[in-house]
Amino acid sequence: MKKVIVDMDGVMADVYHQLIAFEKRDSGKDINIHDVVGVSELEAFPNGKKHVNEIGFFRTLPLMKGSREAMEYLNNKYDLYIVSAGMEFPNSLREKYDWLAEYFPFITLEQIVLCGSKKVVSGDIMIDDYPKNLKHFSGEKIIFTQPHNHHVEDEDYKRVNSWEEIMNIL
Repeated sequence: MKKVIVDMDGVMADVYHQLIAFEKRDSGKDINIHDVVGVSELEAFPNGKKHVNEIGFFRTLPLMKGSREAMEYLNNKYDLYIVSAGMEFPNSLREKYDWLAEYFPFITLEQIVLCGSKKVVSGDIMIDDYPKNLKHFSGEKIIFTQPHNHHVEDEDYKRVNSWEEIMNIL
């Protein structure tokens, strides 16, 4: 059975909408997601570093459209693992686990890997939104479109724009 590695933030969880909401809450600034295409998250969200370190940020992330159904589909068809780099934001570790337990109760503890770097991860397929995480992966690389990766054109990556697309190719 093929081993499929799926990232959490920006793939299963909608980090951009959370950053937009927190920015509006703190600064009153209304950011349109279309205006940050091709812009790094640090540039797009002036208070972003503060927000990702805030207690509750990761626990209250909205779901990406279609992620729950797609993850159930993948879980039934493949050897599925959720791999999320969270060591940079220590509060996120417990919050990510609790978030997964709430929204994806069919994912077992053994399927969750919270780490500092994804360089050591191996498998057949990896779905991630950050090229730096896909770069060292030796299997099939699927990049999940997010505003910060729109400019990335790499023939080693298969680009997808939705969970529906993922279910169609896997």
